[in-house]
Amino acid sequence: MKKMILTLFAAFSLMFSNAMAADLSVGISAQVMNLETSGTETEGGESNSKSIEHTIPIGSVFAEVTQGRLTVGLDWIPYDMDVSDKTHKRTDTETSVTGTDAQVSTSRTQTAQAEVTNHATLYAELMLGDSPFYAKAGYVSVSLDTLESLGTGSKYGNVDINGTLIGVGVKNEMGNGHVKMELTHTNYDNVSLTSTVARTGVSTNNKVTADLDATALKISYAF
Repeated sequence: MKKMILTLFAAFSLMFSNAMAADLSVGISAQVMNLETSGTETEGGESNSKSIEHTIPIGSVFAEVTQGRLTVGLDWIPYDMDVSDKTHKRTDTETSVTGTDAQVSTSRTQTAQAEVTNHATLYAELMLGDSPFYAKAGYVSVSLDTLESLGTGSKYGNVDINGTLIGVGVKNEMGNGHVKMELTHTNYDNVSLTSTVARTGVSTNNKVTADLDATALKISYAF
């Protein structure tokens, strides 16, 4: 996040070198985002995969500077977002043999959920000729927090991931500012997490890999 802010500051400074041609704006956005997540949990030699799709409304704030046909900005979502629309639950039953050869069954309830926090996008928009349309590209930084509750007492922890954004939009003047509508797609880095505790009888800790993508339709107003 600090690296992104420093990069944006450098871009702003460069564009403000010609202050008469630069235009600084701040604004708010509303979007509908469709999150698609696919993941695999590997336990010993056994793997289980699952895909989740979740559509959510999101608000954000942004600041941007425009010089000529180029706009550079920073967009930030000021709250946490759930990756799934519900907490996923599973009950595992283990059967073991004691010293008296009696079988003992142990049931453990596993629940899993994850959320993304501190979602920030450093972006650039380029107007396409004299038309109101523009192309957009960006670099995304976000934290993925796992919210599991596992019967083994194991934790997967949190991880910071990056991503790349591409999109197209249309921009028009409105009142004392401008309004934008755009369609974007974000491809986040693959995630790999290892549990802190291995299940009884399994020599290696569990491992989870996941891939997260997001497609969004967004409308913004800048002052």
